[in-house]
Amino acid sequence: VLIAIGRDACTRNIGLQTIGVKINEKNGKVPVNDEEQTNVPYVYAIGDILDGKLELTPVAIQAGRLLAQRLYGGSSKKCDYVNVPTTVFTPLEYGSCGYPEEKAIDEYGEQNLEVYHTLFWPLEWTVPGRDNNTCYAKIICNKQDNNRVIGLHVLGPNAGEVTQGFAAAIKCGLTKELLDETIGIHPTCAEVFTTMDITKSSGQDITQKGC
Repeated sequence: VLIAIGRDACTRNIGLQTIGVKINEKNGKVPVNDEEQTNVPYVYAIGDILDGKLELTPVAIQAGRLLAQRLYGGSSKKCDYVNVPTTVFTPLEYGSCGYPEEKAIDEYGEQNLEVYHTLFWPLEWTVPGRDNNTCYAKIICNKQDNNRVIGLHVLGPNAGEVTQGFAAAIKCGLTKELLDETIGIHPTCAEVFTTMDITKSSGQDITQKGC
């Protein structure tokens, strides 16, 4: 049995209070602005220590690189903490990039969103006869911005590989129309994102009969 209980932010005994850096007293994490700057202008923080940000090594690396470029290289590019691809490597993988549906509703309003979703059946599950309605895919689109994809979620085999590929497209401004115009590779799990036509609001059945 593997138990993942998270990390503690060990910030209370390193002298931050001496220079006036504020921390979240509940979890010890450090609040920053969109340039990783704390309430003390000459003190910055990156990585898992940030309050309300993702605890992912690649995010910390990217944020640190961009911070160095802003401080010493004349850059103005900031770290994107929203469109971060990530995966939970459970036996059936879950991958996501962008907003979860709940946060998208808070940010844009439910009336401005269209959510497409479907169950799907991986080809490799055909021979062993595994349940054909276990895997799930969903995209969240902003209707006020040309149906731009602001959230992508997939539950299925190799979800990490699928999510990493679509993450680049999302960074480039992927829209539902572009997905519809993309030719799928048959038979792959990722192909499901090129054929989604059932919206959550329609209430239509999303169960599948085969791969």
